[in-house]
Amino acid sequence: MARAITRFATAKKLQFLNPPSYQFEANSCVKQTTCVLQRIWLVPTSFEGLCHTRHLHTSVMASQKHTYANRLVGSENNVWVEFTKLASEPGVLNLGQGFPDFKAPEHVVKSLQQVIASENPFLQQYTRSFGHPRLIQALAKLFSPFLKRNIDAFTEILLSVGAYGSLFCIIQGLVNPGDEVIIIEPYFDCYEPMVRTAGGTPVFVPLRPSKKGVISSSGDWKLDPIELESKFSSKTKLIIINTPNNPLGKVFTQQELELIAELCKKFDVVCVADEVYEWMTYPGYKHLKIATLPGMWERTITVGSAGKMFSVTGWKLGWSIGPENLLFGPKLVHQNCVYTCPTPLQEALAVAIETEEERLGAADCYLNSLALELLPKRDRLAQVLESLGMHPVVPEAGYFMLADISKMNIDLPDDGKDEPKDFKFVRWMIREKKLAGIPPSAFFCSEHKIMGKDYVRFCFIKKDSTLAKAADILQNWKAEMNPK
Repeated sequence: MARAITRFATAKKLQFLNPPSYQFEANSCVKQTTCVLQRIWLVPTSFEGLCHTRHLHTSVMASQKHTYANRLVGSENNVWVEFTKLASEPGVLNLGQGFPDFKAPEHVVKSLQQVIASENPFLQQYTRSFGHPRLIQALAKLFSPFLKRNIDAFTEILLSVGAYGSLFCIIQGLVNPGDEVIIIEPYFDCYEPMVRTAGGTPVFVPLRPSKKGVISSSGDWKLDPIELESKFSSKTKLIIINTPNNPLGKVFTQQELELIAELCKKFDVVCVADEVYEWMTYPGYKHLKIATLPGMWERTITVGSAGKMFSVTGWKLGWSIGPENLLFGPKLVHQNCVYTCPTPLQEALAVAIETEEERLGAADCYLNSLALELLPKRDRLAQVLESLGMHPVVPEAGYFMLADISKMNIDLPDDGKDEPKDFKFVRWMIREKKLAGIPPSAFFCSEHKIMGKDYVRFCFIKKDSTLAKAADILQNWKAEMNPK
């Protein structure tokens, strides 16, 4: 029991009497430089020499002090910065980033309009730090049946700046320097830098494709149980799982989740379940919450997203649901970082969720209909990609699709960059074909990037007219490859 309390405790960096070691590491080079400068320069032979020494010392020290923190080294490159810029160039069709190009559900838009027009002055002011009361109660009511327990809205939910902000608060709030965090690949690319900036050590284990070079399913990517268990140790603090997975669209099976659950219990590990795509699970597949498995509620934090739920990615509201003791650290990070999220957006989201909760199971329920609306878009894109020779990995959920480009005979120019093939391919495709995607090797660690180099990720939560334009580009490309 004592061990469990220790492992599930708030990160030590939040216990202000014991700051993390990396706060001192960031200054170590400055201290060493100061000592060297003192030995070399602080022996002036004249007043002029003393002034010159002070100037040099101040100048060098300033250059050290004006650099970013050591713990951020390695996180400078970001796939979204480069490829969002390329995709925004004139004439480029963007199937890269994951956001809709159509309006959100009418009742969701109206809920925000009504809040903004409300005579209640408090809806334009600060609200409760950990979540607007009406919203967290709506979330508790919606998710209690799915989590098979009565969720306490005020102690077991934390509302933050999107799922992104929720993950940041969780990782910063629970991980101590030296803790290991298992990350299943491919993974959303923020996981690794978040772990490293918390002082943790990411440990990677990949899903491996059982089929390649042919049309396949995201379910064909599987964990090796022996390899997975080998990554657990006494140092393991967290495991992060993303189901349904981005970029694959894989829905983890009950057998896979039970394997992960048993290892979490065996090694006393906390599970972070990123489930933002749960409402986009296609017919024939079922999203299961690992928190509902025996012995897992007390060691799981489940992350959700309003942006994914209602196709409003710009609202940037997300939540963490889990036991009170696990949310204590994330709440400390949240209250000392963003403190609270916009009240009007939270009130509007609460109204939208209340509306959907009443419609669950009905034809007009957006949470039920979204996957059905995406299904023909998915199938159409898969068909066009296959006709071109880009063998699709058909997703079981979500709105991304990987396309296998290993058999595409493209003579890619040497851009002088030491990067995987998919980066070069996507740059070429944007420049030459005016079609934007995302290179999936960005979702693998450096050791495993080779597993993503033969794929491109496309997003299909777009208007039919947008996907028709993409189909035209791909069909014209096919005609160029096979001239009559």
